[in-house]
Amino acid sequence: MSKHLIVTIGRQFGSGGHEIGNLLAGRLDIPLYDNNLVRMAAEKLGIREATARAVDETTLNSFLSGYVLSPIEYAAPQSGAEYTQPLNEQVYELQSEIIRKLAGMGPCIFVGRCADYILKEEDCIRVFIGADKEDRIRRIAKRYDLSEKKAADKIKRIDRERKYYYESHTGLEWGSIEAYQMLLNVSLLGTAGAVDVLEAFCRSRMGR
Repeated sequence: MSKHLIVTIGRQFGSGGHEIGNLLAGRLDIPLYDNNLVRMAAEKLGIREATARAVDETTLNSFLSGYVLSPIEYAAPQSGAEYTQPLNEQVYELQSEIIRKLAGMGPCIFVGRCADYILKEEDCIRVFIGADKEDRIRRIAKRYDLSEKKAADKIKRIDRERKYYYESHTGLEWGSIEAYQMLLNVSLLGTAGAVDVLEAFCRSRMGR
């Protein structure tokens, strides 16, 4: 069991989960791991980062979820057995291995990627970040320069993918109180308020 602080953050798309994790990491002066896990997994698989990103946190992509790596995708030749596992599962397993190793190295924050489940044997702070749908639509529309209709469609699609990805790998309900210790509504708390709550809880766990 780890004796240092580990925080895992699940999040609805557009809730500001990454921003909250990043601000918390700054306040606590510990590293945050999110999209960089995709890059690490891609490097270990010897594939393009864009290819790994296409199956990151999704098992719904009808083409790539069943895609099997060919020898051309690898930086170096691999045994024939390497080509039997779908790419999304290879990325998941490598990310899981990376998450466990990073968690063993010192205090850190993980955003998404089933980190709460992967580290279920560790004494983690498990958090889920959500927000009202209207606020998420406004946030995504502004960030990606989309109409509210397109932003709502994007939120619906990505939330569905994250939910299925999480539940298919963990057997737990995404966003449920059974899976997390804290559920925070950013629409009620605000981004700064959510960070304040998490920082206070983390410092109480660290004894300072």
